[in-house]
Amino acid sequence: MKLDSINISQIIKETTLKHQSNDFAVCWIKNEVEGIEIGGVLYKNVSNSILFLDPKYNWKIIKNNSTSSSGYILYLASEVLNNPILSNLHINKVRFFNSCEIPLFKLSPGIEKRTQAILEMIDELLGSHLNHKDDAILSLLNTFFIYCDGQCNIKSIASNNNSKTNIVYKFKKLVDKQVLKNHEVTYFAKLLNVSPKYLNECVQEVLNVSAKSIIIEQLLMRARYALKFSNKSVKEISFDLGFSSPDYFSYFFKSHTGITPSTLRKN
Repeated sequence: MKLDSINISQIIKETTLKHQSNDFAVCWIKNEVEGIEIGGVLYKNVSNSILFLDPKYNWKIIKNNSTSSSGYILYLASEVLNNPILSNLHINKVRFFNSCEIPLFKLSPGIEKRTQAILEMIDELLGSHLNHKDDAILSLLNTFFIYCDGQCNIKSIASNNNSKTNIVYKFKKLVDKQVLKNHEVTYFAKLLNVSPKYLNECVQEVLNVSAKSIIIEQLLMRARYALKFSNKSVKEISFDLGFSSPDYFSYFFKSHTGITPSTLRKN
């Protein structure tokens, strides 16, 4: 990986212009921002969000006169996205950067600090002389994109505020908070006062996946984390995640990942 294939900078200036390059840009906008102007159109509702911008767009971020950082801009050359570690991610499958729309991810509660920590580590590594720093940066990018893809962010369009997008956003927030209580689409549809069929229709239209897959991905992500980073037994983890039995948890995990929980823990 070339030294200049990844760049990162904080959003500090009152007006931050696009980097003059053919790199793709990931803008994490935290707060204190009036908006982002893309192709001459100003989008105001972008606080606590991530935008993926193709090099074809001219853009600038406009913030207030605060001297504090309002987020990060991460520039990635195409060779980075084509790296084998990242090439199979959903981010490339749905071609976030190459659509005719402007993909925007609203961050749900609890993710902002994790996003900031990952980007700060990338910033620190880029300025270091550590051995194997390229591998570390790619690993962090992989984690960052997985968060964008699966846990708590919802793909919408910068100019899109329609009711279906709002329903999906509320659904994702509810799944984040209550997936340990219930794993069924009908449960979340009832909380949202819509039918399961309509909820699935909304999720399919906005995210191009089923409502059930959102629940499954959330459970798998929490399961992987618990198996890797806790000392709890598989039995304890299965009950923590709301499964009726350890056997059913193991069946669920293997059917969606191809390996058993015990095998993942050993690797």
